[in-house]
Amino acid sequence: MQTEGSEQARSAGTDTRGKHRISAALKRLEQEARSLEEELEQLENMEAVSGVCNAILNDVERRPDPLLPTTNGPTNPEWDRWFEGPTDKSDCKCWIL
Repeated sequence: MQTEGSEQARSAGTDTRGKHRISAALKRLEQEARSLEEELEQLENMEAVSGVCNAILNDVERRPDPLLPTTNGPTNPEWDRWFEGPTDKSDCKCWIL
């Protein structure tokens, strides 16, 4: 008889802990749902991103890059030959190209 009473007490204790875990998980899910709804409202109230991106792109393209040097005169076309590949690939003896 005592074993039946102790088993019932254990199952009652387990049920309360299980109920508490379930209610805590439910509260967490409700909080997450509220947070997602608020974020969705914020996204709906935002202006179109493409317009903002175009404005930023136009602003960036107008300004010269401060890290690149500016050339104050005609460029030297001889420098281009160092950055171009050979005109005739059959004459090239390097194994990279």
